[in-house]
Amino acid sequence: MIEINNVSKVYRMGDTELAALGGVSLTIADGEIVAFMGASGSGKSTLMNILGCLDVPTSGRYILNGEDVGTLSDDRLAEIRNTEIGFIFQTYNLLPRLTALANVELALMYGDSKNRRQRALDALERVGLGDRVRHRPTELSGGQQQRVGIARALVKSPGILLADEPTGNLDSRSGDEIMAILQELHQEGITVIIVTHETEIADHANRTITMRDGLVVADEAHAAVAATNGL
Repeated sequence: MIEINNVSKVYRMGDTELAALGGVSLTIADGEIVAFMGASGSGKSTLMNILGCLDVPTSGRYILNGEDVGTLSDDRLAEIRNTEIGFIFQTYNLLPRLTALANVELALMYGDSKNRRQRALDALERVGLGDRVRHRPTELSGGQQQRVGIARALVKSPGILLADEPTGNLDSRSGDEIMAILQELHQEGITVIIVTHETEIADHANRTITMRDGLVVADEAHAAVAATNGL
């Protein structure tokens, strides 16, 4: 369960203060698939960083599975990022000299390393890349690279996936395939949170939260639209 209670975030640059969030309150239940939308500067990326325990609020409270994130030590925040949250990036963030398998295994380097190779193989199989495990990123399409990124996020068995513009660098068909995977993971009970500027991507969620000037201006529940291209 994610609970955000009147969260503000102010960045200080010398004598200047920049308010990125101005008092946001919302709740995301376990197993939801939620899309955050908003123009550049709306605060959605700042909120995503807070949700991912990459940053902490200046004021207000972020309660994640019963823990007040603002009171946690750096070590505990790192542990949460390593075990409870998976991150998916627009630019994939794969190491070009490593195979798909090695890129996924890398996510297990700082945690429990038991059965690391098999866990990475299972994660790649789960996203439909069981026949591409020895390929390097340059030998994969953009959609396949993003699948490796999803496998890397999944290999730690997180309860929450944070996807920052996960289809932003993909053509529409590849984007639909990635959204089909995210919907499938949502149906398995994983909480999926997507940052996007594309209405077509937000429509795949069952809830869209719109932000403007550091505030939530709309929170709309709707039926998720099935992806047009399955795996």
